[in-house]
Amino acid sequence: MSQEPGHDLHRGAFSGEEQRSLKGPAHREKGISRPSSYGNPSPLAFHANLPAMQMLTKFESKSNRVKGIAFHPKRPWILAALHNGSVQLWDYRMGTLLERFDEHDGPVRGVSFHPSQPLFVSAGDDYKIKVWNYKTRRCLFTLTGHLDYVRTVYFHHEYPWILSCSDDQTIRIWNWQSRNCIAILTGHNHYVFSAQFHPKEDLIVSASLDQTVRVWDFSGLRKKNAAPGTVSYDESAHRASQQADIFGSTDAIVKFVLEGHDRSVNWATFHPTLPLIVSAGDDRQVKLWRMNETKAWEVDTCRGHTNNVSSALFHQRQELIISVAEDKCIRVWDMSKRTAVQTFRREHDRFWALTAHPELNLFAAGHDNGLIVFKLERERPAYAVHQSNLFYVKDKYLRVYDYATSQDTAVLSVRRAGSQFVQPRALSYNPAERAVLITSTVDGGTYELYSLPKDFNGGEAREPSHEGKRGVGNSAIFIARNRFAVLEKANQTITIRDLQNNSTKSFKTPSMVNEIFYAGTGQLLLSTPTSVILFDIQQRKVISEVTTPPVKYVVWSADMSYMALLSKHTITIANKSLEQTCLIHETIRIKSAAWDESGILIYSTLNHIKYALPQGDNGIIRTLDQPIYLTRIKGKNVYCLDRDGKTRAIAIDPTEYRFKQALTKQNYDEVLQIIRNSNLVGQSIIAYLQKKGYPEIALHFVREDKTRFELALECGNLEVGLETARAMDKEECWSKLAQEALRQGNHQIVEMCYQRIKNFDRLSFLYLATGNTDKLTKMLKIAELRGDAMSRFHNSLFLGNVEERVRLLQEVGQAPLAYVTARTHGMHEIADEILATAGLTPEDVADLPTQGSLLVPPRPIMRVHDSNWPQLAVSRSYFEGAFTGDMEGVAVPAHPTAAAAEPEEDQWGMDDEFSIPALEHKGASLAPVMSDALDMDGDGGWDMDADLTAELHAATGALVAEDTGLVIPVAGQSEGEIWCQNSPLAADHVAAGAFESAMQLLNRQVGAINFEPLKDQFLSIFQASRAILTANEGMPSIVLPVRRNPSETDQRRALPVLAKSFQSLIAKELQEGYKATTANKLTEACTLFRGILQSLLLTIVTQSSEAEEVLQLVGVCREYLLGLSIELSRRECQNDTSPEGVKRMLDLAAYFTSAQLQPKHMIISLRTAMTACYKHKNLLSAQTFARRLLELAPSGHPAVTLARQIQQVAERSPRDEIQLDYDQFNSFVVCGISYTPIYRGSSSVQCPYCRAHFKPEFQGNLCTICDIAQIGGTGTGMVVMA
Repeated sequence: MSQEPGHDLHRGAFSGEEQRSLKGPAHREKGISRPSSYGNPSPLAFHANLPAMQMLTKFESKSNRVKGIAFHPKRPWILAALHNGSVQLWDYRMGTLLERFDEHDGPVRGVSFHPSQPLFVSAGDDYKIKVWNYKTRRCLFTLTGHLDYVRTVYFHHEYPWILSCSDDQTIRIWNWQSRNCIAILTGHNHYVFSAQFHPKEDLIVSASLDQTVRVWDFSGLRKKNAAPGTVSYDESAHRASQQADIFGSTDAIVKFVLEGHDRSVNWATFHPTLPLIVSAGDDRQVKLWRMNETKAWEVDTCRGHTNNVSSALFHQRQELIISVAEDKCIRVWDMSKRTAVQTFRREHDRFWALTAHPELNLFAAGHDNGLIVFKLERERPAYAVHQSNLFYVKDKYLRVYDYATSQDTAVLSVRRAGSQFVQPRALSYNPAERAVLITSTVDGGTYELYSLPKDFNGGEAREPSHEGKRGVGNSAIFIARNRFAVLEKANQTITIRDLQNNSTKSFKTPSMVNEIFYAGTGQLLLSTPTSVILFDIQQRKVISEVTTPPVKYVVWSADMSYMALLSKHTITIANKSLEQTCLIHETIRIKSAAWDESGILIYSTLNHIKYALPQGDNGIIRTLDQPIYLTRIKGKNVYCLDRDGKTRAIAIDPTEYRFKQALTKQNYDEVLQIIRNSNLVGQSIIAYLQKKGYPEIALHFVREDKTRFELALECGNLEVGLETARAMDKEECWSKLAQEALRQGNHQIVEMCYQRIKNFDRLSFLYLATGNTDKLTKMLKIAELRGDAMSRFHNSLFLGNVEERVRLLQEVGQAPLAYVTARTHGMHEIADEILATAGLTPEDVADLPTQGSLLVPPRPIMRVHDSNWPQLAVSRSYFEGAFTGDMEGVAVPAHPTAAAAEPEEDQWGMDDEFSIPALEHKGASLAPVMSDALDMDGDGGWDMDADLTAELHAATGALVAEDTGLVIPVAGQSEGEIWCQNSPLAADHVAAGAFESAMQLLNRQVGAINFEPLKDQFLSIFQASRAILTANEGMPSIVLPVRRNPSETDQRRALPVLAKSFQSLIAKELQEGYKATTANKLTEACTLFRGILQSLLLTIVTQSSEAEEVLQLVGVCREYLLGLSIELSRRECQNDTSPEGVKRMLDLAAYFTSAQLQPKHMIISLRTAMTACYKHKNLLSAQTFARRLLELAPSGHPAVTLARQIQQVAERSPRDEIQLDYDQFNSFVVCGISYTPIYRGSSSVQCPYCRAHFKPEFQGNLCTICDIAQIGGTGTGMVVMA
């Protein structure tokens, strides 16, 4: 395309255009003022009723100059070829940069996506054509052959071909599969600026600086590359013997030469369906050409641009031509009249490229500072719904679609509504008078009032019986049977008119209003830039107002009880009084909405159909390929209009949102019906049920054992827990099940769990607690078989079996203990035997203590090992009973009402004290017990809760026994709890012993995920915050918390003592790190600096200046760790003598110099890099490092002499033998894992704590610098001062 000056200096001392002038007489003068004799074209003649065509911007990027652009045929992607040598891949729907490709040397001028493969091609001023795979994000191969700038590249829609054109005056066709040039088209005698395939035929159109447009026929090339069976042997042998001819061949011949432009032709392209060509050139003209099989001729010229026209193309759906030029304008032309329809101008940006989406109504233009994606008209059809009819406008006809019969009928011609290129914006229907109001943006905003025929069920569309009543207004809606309201934005006036279009009243808006909407008889909704107002027309006053972003559409529920206010990215659901019930945010644009029969809002975005419940729960129903506009929701069908104005019915699954709604309304019968009749599964449903407190329902959906097990424990369902534990048979599961069963008192399941995991110690203790002496005896035998002496001793102790204990002690060689045990328990004969065995007599043994007590356990009075411990009888939930099929004793929970009095409850829950008879039906709810003796408050009974929860006293929180007045004292707060409440610092929480909350704080503040390195520091801080006072003999030691403000009497200010001093870190650890670095003990230095980083997380300072120093110290440690890690990696590469190993070693040495170290250490890094480069004859790089070293080192430093010598040698031959990736002139940071540069403008992720940079592929990994935080994580920032 057009060439501009001052950006091609890499070619030599001349600018690009000056060099063009040296190449030939017909030089181009892009950007240079033309002589006055050239003349200015006549100004654009606008018609009096110029249609108000709008440019609707969908996406805009900011970047270097865009020279080429291409849409992806299916995905919402666009490629931008930049003048700085990059190719950018954007998602224009989300507005995000997906990838950047930087392998071209010089400006990139052409890009194109492959129509079906994950490929794109690019070309530029380095004479190269590169084919990329955007999935692997790398260049697959490079095609070379052009001898000058390559201007455009395109894939063929069917064959594996690439078409390119170049300033070497040739057009080339390449086979990208064989990676060969298969044809060279010669004929142009100057630079070829564009070349494109015909979308269907074997034709190519090209534009050149030689002022011609050429049409080429390459049918011979297609036949030559056809299947082998279709070509004769003689012909194939003859072609095989031919050499490639640079002057062309018969494979592609010139069919037409179109002459008519007075200057360079910058662009030419085919019409997608008609035999037309449009071209654009430096003569500021856009020309339209027609062709047939034998000739081509100029049809007309579009004049109006005031500078070089860069590109032009045909609109795919309308008879329009769009062109862009260096006059900073986008112009739209009527193809049939060849007149300008509209002009869109930018203030400062010249346009260089233009393209159209192959399937959608989208265009993109590249300019000096980026690109813009736009469309020229709204694709949302104007429509309204009444009962079972959809009224909408399509192709200048008002149509009616009957939902019941699926009949679509054209009713009325509405040619005056809108214009040829501008569709109507809104439609309002009056069922009483069978009239419609159609609003358009033509002429600054107009409306048309039409009366519909009485019968529109058949026949052709009729013309209006009389001229539609027309008026000026930006928004018009019916508000009563014979009245409609019109908003005029220019003067902020709302006019009420009758059906004769006569004004009945008029009033000013209460504030700046953009739209008006129906709000019931006598009321309006007024949309302002910041709110929506409910306005009473009769009283002319504001009833209520809700704050919202600018509202574009309002959708009412069927009973007019709720409304949905649709903005660009938000939906506000409010009741009819405009009281907001919920607010829903979406990251991409909201397109439409409709209410379900049951009061659920269904809405569509650019790529999803979603639902929203009135209380705010929302979710995705299904995805969309293209946006749609919802009109009605009926059962499992969504009725909608697409962007082509076609009515569609899309099947959806409403199960999920109906289930959630039934659950919210506590309609449990419907919930059960949905559960039994649908396959409602998924992690989102399970998480939703858990969140709402229905784990027993979630349990019904889950079939995966692990999740099912967790849910069973959450809702206390031991039967399902036991079933899933057996299926998984893991020790962890049996342990959790045992814990939950023990909590519920089901010791039989506890016993089985302990048996499965062979936890013999706990089994023995369980048998002791349940009085099961028989099994304790078995445990004693098992311990003996296992050879476990301690287990034998415990079991004999639990059984009171003294003989077994004595025998065990003898077996293990503890004769003194065996003698004492036997003598103490009165077993004198055995004691004497023990003495005799040892060769002693009773006189040889000192007297035994007489004050001890026998270690004999009490005998169990009541043995309960045959049955579980008694449990409270509680009512089962509605769903538990329903799922098991046993609904007896299960009541559907009633909705609580304010009038219902709450009966008093038993404050202590002591069933035995009041002799409550046991309930015969397991699981039945407790019924009130009628007894005069138990008349606590005169009502004669209790209503027991599901878990008999005692009431909490409102003021003191104490449990009150109303019959005695006794108040149980409430435990006070511990010192640790006070510290946690008073401080947001992780170190204080550690000192309090609240390790979990400390870790949560560090995770929120600095994204910490690895706490293993902090374990020792946690323990030392915890221990340092407590003083241990030894108590009397036999008494436990007294633990005293130590405060850092002991004189403070207010508990709200109490804080633990400071265990770590920031100044000691600087004075000791930091200096040791510096010394280790100087002494070349790099591994030790890394350990010291990483330890400082980890200590800083648990350091507390008292002054803001110290807090700033903490952050600075984090940066110092980060730089040293990164630099020393790079140097260690370099040393590992020293033994690799391969070219790649040497290059990597030199790169690492260079990167080491980018670390911000102390001057003496910077000198070391520079000296290392300088000597390494010099040894490998990279003299230019060595000279650079020598110069930096001389600037930094003092004059007497030993390295200065060496640096000067190297500098002198390098000045004689300043070149590098090995080309490094290191670029001293481009700002960069080094990735902390790959140790490769991340240049300015490239995407990167950071550690939220130490702020080290990493490449995006390492997001989610553990930071290798601090070893604490997660790369790419989020954090509010480190807090070191309370």
